Amino acid sequence: MSNQIFAFKQFQIVQDKCAMKVGTDAVLLGSWVNASNAKTILDIGTGTGIIAMMLAQKSAARIDAIDIDNGAFIQATENVNNCKWKENIEIHHISLQQFAKECDHKYDLIVSNPPYFIDSSKASEESRTNARHTDQLPFKDLLDGVLKLLNPNGKFYVILPTKESELFREDAEKNKLFLTKLTRIITRTDKPEKRLMMRFEFIQRTFSESTIIIEKDERHSYTDEYKELTKDYYLAF
Repeated sequence: MSNQIFAFKQFQIVQDKCAMKVGTDAVLLGSWVNASNAKTILDIGTGTGIIAMMLAQKSAARIDAIDIDNGAFIQATENVNNCKWKENIEIHHISLQQFAKECDHKYDLIVSNPPYFIDSSKASEESRTNARHTDQLPFKDLLDGVLKLLNPNGKFYVILPTKESELFREDAEKNKLFLTKLTRIITRTDKPEKRLMMRFEFIQRTFSESTIIIEKDERHSYTDEYKELTKDYYLAF
């Protein structure tokens, strides 16, 4: 199969027009989110549309998915139009900043696999740079958008590297958006922690914490916990 097409159990992703291809972060986050009670969902920075379709697979929610990049907008629209949940998902070519200004309703669930590089060197391809760096979506703007668009009883899910996670959590809690669930992601036992998946709510409570290891000692020999988390999506599991 071409590396421009990524097949899952119930849908496929064509990714020839999108700077950021299907990656482990998106699959982890889409698998981890509990969308069962959500009637409305917002996917910020949808890229290929992968997380929007993952959430559509396990919920009956109405999903809005936004992306500022035109290539991503075209790609996500094509992918959604070819999936079985196309009536439940609408793709918007718009920045979060503008969407937050124009949107007149709030969401039960907001999810984002956002750009996160703050000081690292930038990729030469402009669309890939925008997808990976916070220039067009600083954490402050992401947080402001979530604060405006999330229902009082809603939940916000995000995946970030460890350092950026700590910065985002600090700013979120200053604005009364509290961490209520945390999963640490480790690629292998001999590697340092790679990412944090976090759930935030306006209700303060003691947060639950867990860790998931993706691979066993041998590369591409996956742990049972990773298989269990992603089994509804990956063909191999």
